[in-house]
Amino acid sequence: MITLDMLRQIILALPTTEETTSWNAVSFKVNGKAMLFWNPTHDCPVFKVPFEERDHLIEMEPDTFFTTDHHRPHRLVLARPDRLDLEWARENLTRVWRAQAKKAVVKAWDSGR
Repeated sequence: MITLDMLRQIILALPTTEETTSWNAVSFKVNGKAMLFWNPTHDCPVFKVPFEERDHLIEMEPDTFFTTDHHRPHRLVLARPDRLDLEWARENLTRVWRAQAKKAVVKAWDSGR
C-alpha cells in the first residue's frame, strides 16, 4: 500500500522540490511546476505521464491505473494506492523531476550520485 508519506519521502529527497497545495489538495512541485497531486476525492496519487503512456497503463493495468472525466484532457493518470508498485512511482517521479528541474540542478545531482 503506497501512502502519501511514502511519496512525500521520494519527492522531497529530490533537490529543489517542495510540498504545496493545489486546489486545496496536497501537491509537490519543482521549479514552480507540479510533479504530483494527491486527489482527496479518490484518496489517491495523480501522476504526470504522456497521453500514450497513460492510455497504455490503463489498458494494461486497469486495476491499478484509471482516469476521470476531469483528468482525461490532461497528461495525468490516477493510481490506486493499494495496487501501485513503489518502484514504478519512484521512476515516474524521478523522470518528471528530471524534465522539470533546472538543468544545472539535475547535472549537479547526477554528478553527486
